[in-house]
Amino acid sequence: MVVSPPATFMDMIGTNPVMQSLFRKIALVAPRDIKVLIQGERGTGKELVARAIHRLSKRSKGIFKQLNCAGLPKDLLLSELFGHEKGAFTGAYSKKVGLVEECHQGTLLLDEIGDLSPEAQTGLLRFLQ
Repeated sequence: MVVSPPATFMDMIGTNPVMQSLFRKIALVAPRDIKVLIQGERGTGKELVARAIHRLSKRSKGIFKQLNCAGLPKDLLLSELFGHEKGAFTGAYSKKVGLVEECHQGTLLLDEIGDLSPEAQTGLLRFLQ
């Protein structure tokens, strides 16, 4: 049986068994309030999968943001994720809300986490747990 991808799957199309399996997995995880790890080589459509999950989820009315972690120094990553207060460091001229808080009722896609330093990955893992 071929499952036709709904419009919320955006630009993802395919009738081969691998794509059909992917569409079923997206439909299975999307309604659940869980963290999802999407793996694949660069350019294989991980962001499309994340957006499809977001659009089919209970968080679909919330914001969807993506943070490309590749090459971000630990301090900048922490500031982007968790924000900072005015005066917290040189150049912090105003309060900045972090992406974690901004996306609280939506979805935050952390892209290229494998490129983070081991120390930053450990901190991120602690937060996610």
